[in-house]
Amino acid sequence: MTVVSVSMPEGLVERIDAFAEEHGYTGRSEVVREASRNLLGEFEDKRLEDRELMAVVTVVFDYETTSVEERMMKLRHEYESIVASNFHSHVGEHRCMELFVLEGGLQDISTFVGKIRATKDTLSVDYSVMPVDEFSGFDIEA
Repeated sequence: MTVVSVSMPEGLVERIDAFAEEHGYTGRSEVVREASRNLLGEFEDKRLEDRELMAVVTVVFDYETTSVEERMMKLRHEYESIVASNFHSHVGEHRCMELFVLEGGLQDISTFVGKIRATKDTLSVDYSVMPVDEFSGFDIEA
């Protein structure tokens, strides 16, 4: 197996070590391997290919880290073809939340989420994806 060196904050390393111990992993490498497989497989769902999708992406960051907010704005403009809506809110004393509603194909949504995740200093990135055509059978009047 190839050895890979990764830099991460000490607090994250401590959380990974605690998670490994609590859940019976042999060590942090096993946790990181599984997390990597899961991350890489998230958008490889064949049921989502060639379908119109909607996604909700929620990003939390420290409001004093202006570079995150600037990056969110740049991504919003770069991906205006799929960003249907965008909402910014203050959460607690020192946090901001950016919420994106996306409509588009799997590749574009996957790329957008990847760029959000790659943004330095984000505290949390969460998202959900759902095919739009799953709603076509619903009768609102019923």
